[in-house]
Formats: sequence, C-alpha cells, structure tokens
Amino acid sequence: MAQTSSDHKAHTPFLSRPGVRRLAPFVLITAIALVFIFENRENVKIRLLVPEVTMPLWGALLIAWGLGMLACAVTLRRRRSRHTRRPQ
Repeated sequence: MAQTSSDHKAHTPFLSRPGVRRLAPFVLITAIALVFIFENRENVKIRLLVPEVTMPLWGALLIAWGLGMLACAVTLRRRRSRHTRRPQ
C-alpha cells in the first residue's frame, strides 16, 4: 500500500528546528556559567558603592549572572517589539 502525500508529513530533525537552534547556545552557556559559579565557593570582600560586604564568591557571580540574563531579556523584548511595530 503506497502512502499518499496527505498521509505522510515531512519530519524536521530536532536539531534543525529554529527554536532549538536559538535555545541551544543559551543552554550551553548557562550550563558552563553555573559550573563556574558553583566551583568558586570561597568568601570574598565586595564593595557595593559605599558598603563593603563579605559573601561567598558563588553568590556574587550568581547575582551578576542573573542581572545579565535580565538585561538580555529586556533587550530582546525591546528589539522584538520594535520590529513588530507597523507604520500607520
């Protein structure tokens, strides 16, 4: 029995899908960053403009990573909304 074109759907390989291609670098960089962050467990003194605090280095790195991810999300949202706007 031969399959007709309506029965057979084209199968796109998983790694060729656009969503996976955009997400893969994020997952790889995040994994490497988290390994680096949690390998640095000693306490350090950090100056926050005026006060000086002592905290684990992994905490400071995690805060910096989180702020970077937040900045990236805000930037991507602004860029996406700018490109979807249509002139009237």
